[in-house]
Amino acid sequence: MRKIDLTNFQVATSETARDINRRIVLNLIRSHQPISRADLARHSGLQRSTVSVIAEQLIDQRWITEGADGHTLRGRRPRFLHLNKERVGIIGVNIRPATTTVALADLDANFVSQESIRTAPNPEQFVEDLVPRLRNLIKMRPEITCEGIGVSLPGRVDLVSQRLVFAPNLAWSDFDLKTPIEQATGLPVELENAANSCALAEIWFGQQAEGVRNLVAVTVSEGIGCGLILNHQLVQGSSGMAGEFGHTTMVEDGLECRCGNRGCWELYASATSAAALYAGERASGGGEGLMRFVQIVARAEAGELRAQATLQRVGKYLGIGIGNLITGLGVSQVVVSGRIVHGWKFVHKSLREAVSATMAGRLSNWSVEQGQPTGAGLGGALEVAVEPYLTRLAGSTRVAA
Repeated sequence: MRKIDLTNFQVATSETARDINRRIVLNLIRSHQPISRADLARHSGLQRSTVSVIAEQLIDQRWITEGADGHTLRGRRPRFLHLNKERVGIIGVNIRPATTTVALADLDANFVSQESIRTAPNPEQFVEDLVPRLRNLIKMRPEITCEGIGVSLPGRVDLVSQRLVFAPNLAWSDFDLKTPIEQATGLPVELENAANSCALAEIWFGQQAEGVRNLVAVTVSEGIGCGLILNHQLVQGSSGMAGEFGHTTMVEDGLECRCGNRGCWELYASATSAAALYAGERASGGGEGLMRFVQIVARAEAGELRAQATLQRVGKYLGIGIGNLITGLGVSQVVVSGRIVHGWKFVHKSLREAVSATMAGRLSNWSVEQGQPTGAGLGGALEVAVEPYLTRLAGSTRVAA
């Protein structure tokens, strides 16, 4: 049973219930479209009259549309409902250390336009480079109303100040990305950690989308990040730092990390660490001048034993950490995405063996699945903006029950 915080609560009113009902209907349409009013009532448990009122209002406001007629053995043929994808657009920004991808998409994450830019070494220059691209995206499709911008980045954002506070792989710290982008575009901006964005993308668009309750999305590229979905909710923690397992200690008094800690998990199990392991050097978290991960994978594919052994070793360390996640969080489903997926053929066996050797191996229903090599960051960035937009939409007009 969830305990209510008696120092910080809000009493539910009839308007609160109506907003919740409206949000339920919107999410059901989004996840089950095309869907009839009768099926909305069946899935939601709401009275058909309530569903009809909400649906008609959303149609009048052009947030949803009616499509083809359904089939029925008797009575009126149902009209299927869809989100009005032509009315609304969302912009996603996926920031990576070398390249940033910017895209305009509809509410179903279908890309309308997409481009990439170099990620500047400092955040001030990055904003200067990004803003003209965002303005151009908005100007290119005047028939689409842009409702928000979602930004996925390999760092942590303070939940209160909304400032970027921790991004060692970008070498950025304590910077306000949100305000200058909002001021330049006039659109609300939502920032989210890349791993959290990937977790959101998995439960909306991935193979785990249907009925997932608990999930960990592990992104493995330059570093390691974890997005936690527990009891259907994204877990962020009091400061927004929840899931930063890549900077937990794997080896006591181990290698020095950019974050200031020693022996961090990502120094032994990331794509960057593979390059240092292959070169036989002490990993420093940067991998400057070392072979690229995809080159190591190519050599492993060509039969080179040294490259294969390197990837297997990375898989072992990755599996040890994932086993700890499964055991400590009680989560059975894990999705691994990011550049590590390029070498999945050589990584997954030692990874699963390492998980099996932990307490997690005693759980018969655990699974570690391969995600996208791009980390689903762009789709996650879109989802970061879609969720607040739907929340605003659900409360924009009071619905008569």
